[in-house]
Amino acid sequence: MLRNKTVLQQSSYEAQVDYYTSYIHSRDDWEFVAVYTDDGISATGTAKRAGFNLMVADALAGRIDLIVTKSVSRFARNTVDSLSTIRRLKDGGTEVFFEKEAIWTFDSKGELLITIMSSLAQEESRSISENVTWGQRKRMQDGKVSLAYSRFLGYDKGENGTLAVNEREAGVIRLIFGMFMEGSTPHGIAKHLTSRGIPSPGGKARWSPVNVRGILSNEKYKGDALLQKSYTVNFLTKQKRKNGGEVPQYYVEGAHRAIIAPAIFEMVQREAARRRQGAGRYSGVGIFAGKILCGECGAWYGEQ
Repeated sequence: MLRNKTVLQQSSYEAQVDYYTSYIHSRDDWEFVAVYTDDGISATGTAKRAGFNLMVADALAGRIDLIVTKSVSRFARNTVDSLSTIRRLKDGGTEVFFEKEAIWTFDSKGELLITIMSSLAQEESRSISENVTWGQRKRMQDGKVSLAYSRFLGYDKGENGTLAVNEREAGVIRLIFGMFMEGSTPHGIAKHLTSRGIPSPGGKARWSPVNVRGILSNEKYKGDALLQKSYTVNFLTKQKRKNGGEVPQYYVEGAHRAIIAPAIFEMVQREAARRRQGAGRYSGVGIFAGKILCGECGAWYGEQ
């Protein structure tokens, strides 16, 4: 009797896990190995799919000789990834069965059918991505603001998707702006916040000067919003790029309640620009630091 070891790659989670687990166990000629899933992760690429990559590694290591998956689109929507993986598995002696399309990769017509189905799945992903992008840009045109709230300090998602001020976090934002206007540098502010045990915007224990600069220059804290600062370059890789004019941007004034008064925000921008004028690194140490420029070298007075 042929000893088949079977794995499952599917997306729609609990119901399908139960279905395929029962289905595999009902076969006397199959031996269940494991369920490999990447629940909630896009199938357009395989690089970040830990479950998928573990499944392939186990197959190439000889622990699996049959993979059962729901459909070609659940395996990979990237045609190149799909075909290259299937060929690697085939060379290693592992067959893949796509239940929906009734395709077995060891069949002579299997690769041709998979090529066609993978191409259709990839085009479907492209269409979905374009529709999502269109919807996002339409909301931007309408002046609707959204944030990655888990990584943005000072605001929570309020009613009807509006930005609601998180008063506890807003206090941190005001502290940052206040320290900067009193002469502190982003490095000094970051060090101070870390020493006080205040979590960074990403929830980390350690702040960096980049975190502080990002907050000081973000127009959302004065109640405005510049939309589409970045855009997706490739729907397959999900690679993002800073928007340098390649796609439209939208600036919404008074989009939500401000944490920093607009006049204070603009003062901070002018101060930041002034500090960048020096030839050396600005320092906030000492009463005259950052306030006196050397007439010969152009460096700021203070520690460099």
